[in-house]
Amino acid sequence: MTDLSKFSLEFAPPPDDLQELVSTFYLFAADIEDHKQTERADRAQIRFVLQGSGGYEFHDGVYMDASPVIIIGPTTGPSIGHITGPLELFGIGLQPAGWGGLMGADAEKHTNRLIDAVSVFGDGVMETHAALLAAETMAEKVEIGEAFARELLKDAESSPIWFTRLVDEWLASSPDPNINDLIEQTGLSKRQVERMTKRFYGASPKFLARKYRALRAAALLVRKDGDADEPVEDAFYDQSHLIREIKEFTGVTPGKMSNEPETLTAEVLKGRKKLEGKVSKIISDT
Repeated sequence: MTDLSKFSLEFAPPPDDLQELVSTFYLFAADIEDHKQTERADRAQIRFVLQGSGGYEFHDGVYMDASPVIIIGPTTGPSIGHITGPLELFGIGLQPAGWGGLMGADAEKHTNRLIDAVSVFGDGVMETHAALLAAETMAEKVEIGEAFARELLKDAESSPIWFTRLVDEWLASSPDPNINDLIEQTGLSKRQVERMTKRFYGASPKFLARKYRALRAAALLVRKDGDADEPVEDAFYDQSHLIREIKEFTGVTPGKMSNEPETLTAEVLKGRKKLEGKVSKIISDT
């Protein structure tokens, strides 16, 4: 989708008690008909489709239709949203600990896939869908989203928040974080660390380092952040490596990302950056 002249996008940070479990709340609306929109690799999401319909074509070529309320597992590459609009959706970004608490299943088994939320949470989730549909403002929808998240998480399995916090800090600590540093900080074996990142993040530490290195670089290119501590290129072996990695995780070359960013991509990154200090750096910086 390239023409998104008639769209709106709002973000809101989670309250303190949900910070470790929810990344952001967001509301997207677009006065469009049939379009396709590329989304970069990201964390898990819960999305309430309030108007419109469609589905997702994932990085591995699998297409899945979207139900009114969907859970999207962590994605390892760009996915394509197939949209029949007008479209309105309310989203809840899931932190890795939030995924672990809600799903009780390895994220690795659900990467690049969507799930009908009713099959996981029951028919009651449609009551939240109806409430969101009736709410008129972003603030009202966020309040409903917060209550929904709290209700689900109060009886959820406990997740090792200490571990996911360390991983996020490690990912945000450097453009190219060293896996040995993470192993040392956790006090776990390499095998234990890999097992836990696959369970909560859907990928190994090495893959996560690649993913967030590319997403951070892409964000810097779109925002044209000349105040970055290190040039974008310094985190990659050479120019071809830079091009290959950014395209692998965003679906777009660095040149296009810098010179002709899609309006929606730019607005997503701008909106998340505005939450700096209210969400973790791995969210606001990527």
